[in-house]
Amino acid sequence: MAVLHAWRAARVTPLGELNAPPRMTAVALRLAVQVVLVWSLWRGLYAQTGTTAGLSRDQAVTYAVLAVLASRLRELDQYAGRDTVLQHMHFGTIVYWYLRPLPPQRYYALRAAGEQLYGLAWALTGYVICLALGVVEPPASAAAAGVFVLSMLLGQWVLYYVMLVLDQLCFWTVRNTAAMLILMFAQNLLSGVYAPLWFFPDWFVTMSAFLPFQATLSVPLSLYVGRIPLSDAAFQLSVQAAWVVMLALFTRLLWRRAARRVISQGG
Repeated sequence: MAVLHAWRAARVTPLGELNAPPRMTAVALRLAVQVVLVWSLWRGLYAQTGTTAGLSRDQAVTYAVLAVLASRLRELDQYAGRDTVLQHMHFGTIVYWYLRPLPPQRYYALRAAGEQLYGLAWALTGYVICLALGVVEPPASAAAAGVFVLSMLLGQWVLYYVMLVLDQLCFWTVRNTAAMLILMFAQNLLSGVYAPLWFFPDWFVTMSAFLPFQATLSVPLSLYVGRIPLSDAAFQLSVQAAWVVMLALFTRLLWRRAARRVISQGG
């Protein structure tokens, strides 16, 4: 029974897209357009130079395209199913999360796992196509590939907790759309989605090192393209693991405090 409940929770959001073929077509087209535009942009920026900020043209293009593909890991339309924390708080239905057979924190984790596995299928498909077409470069070695996979796993774990903290804020702010948009922009900027952090000023890179955002994407992709050497991989992986532990403890505390704010009438 527990396995059945877990399976049902994990497939909530993916089913929303799988049962809507036009939405999947739109996602495929948007992803293809994003890859083409990013590929064209970075090749154009490197048209008159060889190496900038320690990145060659091929490294920069590979980084940028992989960042686009990685964005699909958690970029699913939860609003269509009306199952976001923000919506439940607005409609007063968050109480049902506490009446289900699964605890709310476990339901949230299982649903996020299903979303990431579904997004992983999109990202891997796009990666294989881009690799076959020569849009991105392969890892420099098998060791680099293994370190990248481990770092990416830790990065997605950190991202899960970052997104969880944003959702947990709804228990105190009820409607925090503006705050969510600001924090999502900060997440994308400081994690290197818009551009590699190596292009930013030194003070910006130093500041971001004290935040968990770059551990979500910048570190894995920098390891993949070789901007971070394998000799520094152990330190970077340990930093990512430390963020996982700290955020796990922090979100566990927030879950306990959030439960005290839920009443029988809803949010």
